[in-house]
Amino acid sequence: MRFVSNLPHPVKVEEHVRVPMSDGVRLSARIWRPVSSDAHPVPAVLEAIPYRKRDLSSVRDSMHHPYIAGHGYACLRVDLRGTGDSEGVLRDEYLEREQQDAEEVLAWIADQPWCDGATGMMGISWGAFAALQTAARRPPGLKAVVLASFTDDRYDDDMHYMGGAMLTDNLAEAGTMFAYATCPPDPAVVGESWREMWHERLEGSAPWVVEWLRHQRRDAYWRHASLCEEYAALQVPVLASSGWADGYSNAVTRLLEHVDVPRKGLIGPWSHKFPHLGEPGPAIGYLQEVVRWWDHWLKGEENGVMDGPMLRSWMQESMPPSTSYEERPGRWVGEPGLPSPRVEPAVHPLFAHRVGRPGEAAPQGPGTDGPLTVRSPLSVGQFAGKWASYNAPPDLPYDQREEDGGSLVLDSDPLPERVEILGTPTVDLEFTVDRPVAQVAARLSDVAPDGAATRITYGVLNLTHLAGGDPEPLEPGRRYRATVRLNGIAQAFPPGHRVRLSLSTSYWPLAWPPPEPVLLSVEPGASTLTLPVRPVGEPDEGISFEEPEAAAPAATTERAAPEQSWQVSRDLVDYRSALDIVKDSGTTHYEEIDLDVGRRAVERYDWVADDFGSVRGRSAWTMRFTRGDWDTRTETDTVLTCDEKQYHVHATLDAYEGGERVFSRNWKVSVDRDLT
Repeated sequence: MRFVSNLPHPVKVEEHVRVPMSDGVRLSARIWRPVSSDAHPVPAVLEAIPYRKRDLSSVRDSMHHPYIAGHGYACLRVDLRGTGDSEGVLRDEYLEREQQDAEEVLAWIADQPWCDGATGMMGISWGAFAALQTAARRPPGLKAVVLASFTDDRYDDDMHYMGGAMLTDNLAEAGTMFAYATCPPDPAVVGESWREMWHERLEGSAPWVVEWLRHQRRDAYWRHASLCEEYAALQVPVLASSGWADGYSNAVTRLLEHVDVPRKGLIGPWSHKFPHLGEPGPAIGYLQEVVRWWDHWLKGEENGVMDGPMLRSWMQESMPPSTSYEERPGRWVGEPGLPSPRVEPAVHPLFAHRVGRPGEAAPQGPGTDGPLTVRSPLSVGQFAGKWASYNAPPDLPYDQREEDGGSLVLDSDPLPERVEILGTPTVDLEFTVDRPVAQVAARLSDVAPDGAATRITYGVLNLTHLAGGDPEPLEPGRRYRATVRLNGIAQAFPPGHRVRLSLSTSYWPLAWPPPEPVLLSVEPGASTLTLPVRPVGEPDEGISFEEPEAAAPAATTERAAPEQSWQVSRDLVDYRSALDIVKDSGTTHYEEIDLDVGRRAVERYDWVADDFGSVRGRSAWTMRFTRGDWDTRTETDTVLTCDEKQYHVHATLDAYEGGERVFSRNWKVSVDRDLT
């Protein structure tokens, strides 16, 4: 990373500006803008997120917004209501009020004397969601958006439910926001009202996982703010990016295919990171790309930003399995549009214990036409990694051979030549099950000649979600057809390697298991694997990027060392197994504001043998803010268990000031399982 201090425009900073909302709540904004904007108005760029601009996101913000402002823009980082130094309570994600707030902030910006009336929105994850969802409301003055790591489908392609199967990130993300939504504002900014604001948050908060469990199927709750419900609502140009190791690897290509606006897509090898901070590498000069985007769409400069392919993506080379990579070898490839005319579907028939070649006839004779069966143990999935990798602690899937022991495994013959895929693999299954609620996880692996199996991509489908509408219980013994969509990927398979398809009936703890073990019987003669094949000889158009650069990060000092761990354990006495994750950021001293901040998150997923009713998830957080005599701490703990009929949530919230507990609340809530 190259840090840049000599920017085209000197920048001034306003640390805490109160932006009034129509209901009386005031949001807190930090503003970076050119000094010259006092006399010469400039376009403005908004990022609105709940991750505390004054401390927790301040280092990242100090790298991005001064850089963009130094190229001639007013940049605003706004704390969502109920977070950081903004008033109010944050009660859930992506509510109608949040989007109204964004529209009102944009209108306020456009009215400021330093703004010329043209605005854009940008962000990663929540910030990208906010930008996309606000853009779909078509506020006046919003001219373009920049999105990283996002989705257009809140139900089927977010951390809640995949193919109708509940992800354990549904719990983990709820635990994260339980912690962030209950932190106090900074008294150095908001003054004596800090304690009243904090207690309003504490009183108004609840574990969001309860609400998310009340919506186990695609309903109005998830349709709200999902652009996939009406792609035509997006009427502004969009620059969209993500990474193959991210949970949000699908929305970029879907957006490029379905919206009808000027658009560009970028997918690298990255986890849930901005491309200039991308891990695994290589990272790219993303902020330069962003500035060029704003220069064209907010200033009207003819700079060729729309030249070249619509989609630029990183074609990954084969690598041995690892839970973390510093770099992913590969190359940039370009596609002129989506769906790409350069990518052709190759349909591979499934035979008994083998993935066939496209067009190959099914073998004939005794023993070749019977069903293939699998009833997976709960241990399948313990090496699956995270739904959305952050690359810290190491959270990518490990060698799949142990997972394959409890799966139905079908290998191709050794490949006679190199094969490259780019897009969404699919598995079409003809099957029966012996239970009314069942799921299937499909994994695609690159198997090296030595047998090491690197998971390339995967998908999970709740088999009660076959009809395209509301889920329906399955009839045991009845034959069904299902299509399992795997996450999008660009991957090269070398000659001599095998393509492996693995099917399992559970994928815990990445996905919550069905109420009881399921026997899945697959009819191989009527089932197929379809790979999106990109011919190896296709030209790659010489795509290149500048080196990553940003403004210098805000100064911090490490007061206590961070701790990161990811441990899988199994006790052969009582047969209890567990995945324990620790994400402890240590204690960071923020020099500019003389503040110490500590964050510690612990996740645990445990189970006993193959008792599907024994699975248990826990997300516990401690957040501490200290400056002189001001010492506050919040502790949140959410535990999710189940039986065959219900989910059970037990959550606690405790808040401390100066070592004394000043708030405490417990929740015990049960929610009926809705065919999950």
